[in-house]
Amino acid sequence: MAGHPLIDAHLAQLHRDLPTEAVEELADGLNETYEQYLTAGVCPTEAATAAIAEFGAPDRIVAAFTEHASGRRIARALLATGPLVAACWAWSLVIAQAWAWPIPPAAGLSLGAALLSAVGVLAIAATSRSYRRTGLGLVGAVGVVALDTATIVLVLIAAPILVWPMAIAIPASLLRAGLTARVLPRLLNR
Repeated sequence: MAGHPLIDAHLAQLHRDLPTEAVEELADGLNETYEQYLTAGVCPTEAATAAIAEFGAPDRIVAAFTEHASGRRIARALLATGPLVAACWAWSLVIAQAWAWPIPPAAGLSLGAALLSAVGVLAIAATSRSYRRTGLGLVGAVGVVALDTATIVLVLIAAPILVWPMAIAIPASLLRAGLTARVLPRLLNR
């Protein structure tokens, strides 16, 4: 397939911000459009300019990919559900007087630090204008699954008794962790 320096420059800009597979797919379509213009009798430079105009400027293409990135979508979903699940756990732990449980303070601090890290990573992925940073949503999602699992295990091991609000908090965490874990393989393959 014949290329043109304008198209090559356009694709080079996209390569800086998007995964190679995405740019290769865009290159196929861009080159096909360029060839169609050439077949219609348009001169090469005008054909390249028209094909690029049809596809859009690199910053707009990257913005569209970023907006629809799987990492960004999962980050936004987890950030939206996080306060509800956290409220269920806070309610449960206050009623169960978790501060009196036989848990080393380092364990509680570690869970708190991990939670803050996961939320921070998810916030970056959810709000980033960089396509590559949206991948942090997957890291945050794995962190949330691990935190939900660790919290449930810790409560089941350490709680002297299970209080009734845990009948809401535990299923909420299980549901969120299960749904997140279920979509992670599909998101990792994109």
